[in-house]
Amino acid sequence: MDVVLDILDDFVFTPYLYPTSWQTSYWLRQFISLVIIVYVGATVLYFGTASLCYALLFDKRLMEHPRFLKNQIRREIKWSIMSMPLMNIPTAWMFYLHHRGYGKTYHGVSSNTWLGYFSLPVEFVLVVLFTDMMIYWIHRAFHHRLLYSAIHKPHHAFKVPSPFASHAFHPIDGFMQSFPYHLFPFIFPLNKYLYVMFFVMVNFWTVSIHDGECKVPDVLKPVINGSAHHTDHHLFYNYNYGQFFTFWDRIAGSYRNPSIFTNAGPLDAVIEKKLSTNQNKTAEDVDSVSPPDWTTTVKRKGESLRLAAS
Repeated sequence: MDVVLDILDDFVFTPYLYPTSWQTSYWLRQFISLVIIVYVGATVLYFGTASLCYALLFDKRLMEHPRFLKNQIRREIKWSIMSMPLMNIPTAWMFYLHHRGYGKTYHGVSSNTWLGYFSLPVEFVLVVLFTDMMIYWIHRAFHHRLLYSAIHKPHHAFKVPSPFASHAFHPIDGFMQSFPYHLFPFIFPLNKYLYVMFFVMVNFWTVSIHDGECKVPDVLKPVINGSAHHTDHHLFYNYNYGQFFTFWDRIAGSYRNPSIFTNAGPLDAVIEKKLSTNQNKTAEDVDSVSPPDWTTTVKRKGESLRLAAS
């Protein structure tokens, strides 16, 4: 984020936004700049990734599911647009604290380890494991009866979500589920580029688990907490709270084998209903063309003709 801030300071903020008396080191200028950067970045990421997922991956037949709300996508976008500015203020504050050196973020290679550049993959793994654990318990806490109605319930209004539901959170809910990414570099050293990369990555991941596209390699299905698992979370509430993996759900007793894996998911219900409707229509068409007494009528007419001829 430091690099982005420096570039925008030189080419955008200094000549066009701030008075010359506001130096680049002025704390209020830095905070306002980070609020702008985070808001614009998060909004572009949201609309860009959600739109791509909707166009390329989301199966539009899901919109025929009885639990897909009227004007749902418009409502999902409206919730997101209303919440993101408020979510982004504390997010920008986290970036500001790290920018001012209050955390353990660093440029280049960490001087706190002998691993050199190999510290980057180690940090990557540690961030994934740390945030996966923290987000599980934060998410589960928001399902407690004292917090659910006030904070998390708006997100669960969308029982069969589209990619645009990915950011349709109460502002507190949305920020807290990203908070572990900001907390980690206060506790452990973290490369600044990795820090920003994870901020971007969690936005992509959040969209991906709401896209209804559940093509995960069979070997990873028991491990990855993907769209199939999160679909059941929206439908059945008290299962599959995890972020990346199913580990914490399994050991904490909240794991549910996704209904999609057993051909009983929302899309299966839509397809089954369509097949049933088509079969009924076909049967009705046959009845209208060939009523039950058609053959009997023909036989009776044939017998009458034979009697008349004789």
